[in-house]
Amino acid sequence: MNWTPVSSVHDIEALIERSHTTPCLILKHSTTCPISSLAKNRLEKQWDIASSALEPYYLDLLRHREVSHHIASEFGVRHESPQILVIKNGKCIHDASHLDIRVDELRQPA
Repeated sequence: MNWTPVSSVHDIEALIERSHTTPCLILKHSTTCPISSLAKNRLEKQWDIASSALEPYYLDLLRHREVSHHIASEFGVRHESPQILVIKNGKCIHDASHLDIRVDELRQPA
């Protein structure tokens, strides 16, 4: 699994544009939270989705809180950590948090 780092609002804007071609997954990860680490590790171990089907992006939300707040506002989702959002055609089509973050949910066609 090859994460593309997200560290700015500009990165989110570029991701939104990219989502019109390829759906994008954003993982909002807290590097100090054991639940967040568990969710990230589970994603990485079970990941079998081609990057052409879903591109994974990673946000260290402790280092980039303003970007995390922008994501919540931009996509109309409540901030949680850990949290994933699937962005397709500029819209959030799926979000999950904590132990509800599962690869099998991401394999479902949207």
